[in-house]
Amino acid sequence: MEAGAPLDEMVDGAGGFRPHWRPLLGALADLGREALAERAQLIERFLADEGVMSLLAPQEDNPVAAWRCDPVPLILPPAEFDALEAGLAQRAALLEAVLQDVYGPQRLLAEGALPPALIHANPAFLRPCRAPEGGRHGPLLHLYAADLIRAPEGDWRVVADRTASATGLGHVLENRRALSRHMPEFIRSQELRQPGPFFDIWQDALRALAPGGNPGIALLATGHASPFWSEQVILSRELSCALVEGGDLSVRDGVLYLKTLRGLQRVDVLLRRQDGRTIDPLELDSSMAHGIAGLLDAARGGAVKIVNDPGTGCVEAPGLAAFLPRLAPRLIGEELRLAGARTLWLGEAAAWAEAERNLDSWLVRSAVDGTVRSIRPAGLGAGVRAALLARLAAAPQDHALSEVLAPSVAPCVGPEGLAPRPVMLRLFLVFDGRGWRALQGGLARVLDGAQPGPAIAKDVWIPAEEGTAIQGPRGGAFVPLSIRRTSGELPSRVADNFFWLGRYLERLESAARLLRAGAGRLGRATPTPRELAELRSLSACLVRAELLDAETAQGGAHGLGTRLLTHALLRAMREGGPVPGLLARVSHLAELLRDRLTGEMQHALHRGLRQLGAQLTPLPGGVEAREEALGLERLTEASNAILSFAATVAGLAAENMVRGGGRLFLDLGRRVERAQAIAAEIARALDQPGAATQPARLEPGLRLALELRDSVITYRSRYLTALQAGPVLDLVLADEGNPRGLAFQLAAARDMLVDLDGDASSPLGLAAGQLLEEAQAMVRDVAAAAGQAEAALRLPPRLRAMEGAVAALSNRIARQYFTLLPAAHSLGPTAPGGRLRGAA
Repeated sequence: MEAGAPLDEMVDGAGGFRPHWRPLLGALADLGREALAERAQLIERFLADEGVMSLLAPQEDNPVAAWRCDPVPLILPPAEFDALEAGLAQRAALLEAVLQDVYGPQRLLAEGALPPALIHANPAFLRPCRAPEGGRHGPLLHLYAADLIRAPEGDWRVVADRTASATGLGHVLENRRALSRHMPEFIRSQELRQPGPFFDIWQDALRALAPGGNPGIALLATGHASPFWSEQVILSRELSCALVEGGDLSVRDGVLYLKTLRGLQRVDVLLRRQDGRTIDPLELDSSMAHGIAGLLDAARGGAVKIVNDPGTGCVEAPGLAAFLPRLAPRLIGEELRLAGARTLWLGEAAAWAEAERNLDSWLVRSAVDGTVRSIRPAGLGAGVRAALLARLAAAPQDHALSEVLAPSVAPCVGPEGLAPRPVMLRLFLVFDGRGWRALQGGLARVLDGAQPGPAIAKDVWIPAEEGTAIQGPRGGAFVPLSIRRTSGELPSRVADNFFWLGRYLERLESAARLLRAGAGRLGRATPTPRELAELRSLSACLVRAELLDAETAQGGAHGLGTRLLTHALLRAMREGGPVPGLLARVSHLAELLRDRLTGEMQHALHRGLRQLGAQLTPLPGGVEAREEALGLERLTEASNAILSFAATVAGLAAENMVRGGGRLFLDLGRRVERAQAIAAEIARALDQPGAATQPARLEPGLRLALELRDSVITYRSRYLTALQAGPVLDLVLADEGNPRGLAFQLAAARDMLVDLDGDASSPLGLAAGQLLEEAQAMVRDVAAAAGQAEAALRLPPRLRAMEGAVAALSNRIARQYFTLLPAAHSLGPTAPGGRLRGAA
């Protein structure tokens, strides 16, 4: 069916503005075109700074494209929105009734009211989810969304139902936040209904699904590589539930648990964002390693409620839309209030006859899989069209036809100012236990695919009417939470990520100190013999840190002030070098921990990493002497910027993160990495050629040791005299009060490991304590020797052994805490305190 001309959302047929748009138009006129374009850029930058990627369903050729928010919202009159809410609530109830029958007695299939080809051939129909004997635990559908287009006649039509995993809610919140921050004139132009109460209602509905007063609620995410990861982080925060992946969960004795550092915590409600076909490899797709074996059995037994049920996606089948108007009177006793786009299932003779008469005026779609791209026959060549007709004739039951609708247009900001562009609307509803309640707003998407660039979304505004009460969750009883201050609820995967974030932050900081030390010496016209000796030791440290290759270090041994070493240090900082590689690893881990970091921490990490990346990009790469000098100066500036960034992150972690859990493992990672680096660097600093026969040659190594440990000023304030091996090594190796020294790192690691184990005799804590004793024993041996320099020269083998021992301690930490926990050390189903809290 060919549609007429599209309707304009802002302008009526007589050329006037629709009443609900007028308050915004005044703010638009006051702002002006140039300011509006500038605000659009600010919003785009804001979303980029937040690191939010595409939250919409994957689009044809660009599944992970970034999106941007148009500054001008889509406005719906309150009465019209309320009618849409009522119509969609009825439609959700109808889809729930269809699901209950399809996964239950299947009377509709047996009596011919619903064709079996739309169910049994549907890839989203999951036979293991069927409970024909009435073993169903509550409704199957809890969250529902629908995509709508306004037809040229003025009425909204449903073009797609979203029942498997309705995406876009995070996008709604980010759009509103962006407009509130950067378009305050628009927000102040009129009172609006707010989306926030919807999440309170949803949270209460999730809690009500599980027995007991404080249920464990977790959101099963698709993983950080998914384009929906950012949305899942936002939802977990809004709903105060744990964000987990398949590997974090385990089914034991028919109960679902979250694996944590201290054992297993029960999960009563699982908010599913993962494809339902992949969540249980025992009964569904066994090729998916990220599923949870036994999950469906736990759900059948009532131990866990999965929201939405894994099999709900089958009613998204395009061909099913043709039968909903007929099923509504039978299943819910009412005619549909909200029409869908007219649909024909070609398995019916009458539909096939109509298709043969006028195929060019329809869209051809898969009857059972809504993700398959639709085809417009009118745009096909003769040969392709004939092949399509042959496929339809061979298997008509596999295809459906959908009405072609010309979507309404709404004003969008473009290069030339405001321009009308076609839009589609997505609205969201949640079942609160008694009825369906809508999010007071929604998500609009611009459909003009001819425009280049990322997908464009629009916030949806519903003006608030005077005297309208704010809708919130219905009141209910609650059980007081017991006080808990433990860090054991942290999942092993999250602890592992925090540990390695700490290690890579420390590795980045150490690299900056080494490169800055090298640039400072190479920048001098004629290095002194002492500086040349320091450069030799420094080159060995750079090789160990993988900032310099051994061949370059060896080639510069006869002239370390030459261009060879200078160019090597600059390469380490430029794109593709080890320092940008470290930045990328820190960025990756920060993204993995997005749901665990405070807003300030996330902002500092994201913004700091972006600024550092921009600072490293223009480092000179030429061979001119002038460019070399400029490059060394820029390298020093970049190193200082990295050190400032590392100090900012460390300070925020100390002041903003609770002492335990994530912060503990972040700090533990830093201490382990720093201890290992100190032992390695001091060993190389003391390993001076010729110092065995001339102990005075040890002084350059001692100077370098103090510089790399940022302890020069402390040494001077204590001793005010020439360098001596005993005092220097005491400060950098044995002084537990020096935060840059080895003893401080080992003492801190010992205390943290004892705290984690909850036992002073913790094997890991004792191992760290033994390393601390060895570090202090080295210094005692040097201080007690008649010749301190000679004794210091004998330390490199012991320090290298210390380096290896710290690495072995790190491996033991990983085996104990980051390997997923076995059942033998977990809490049983009825153990007290074994529940995951539903609120953070």
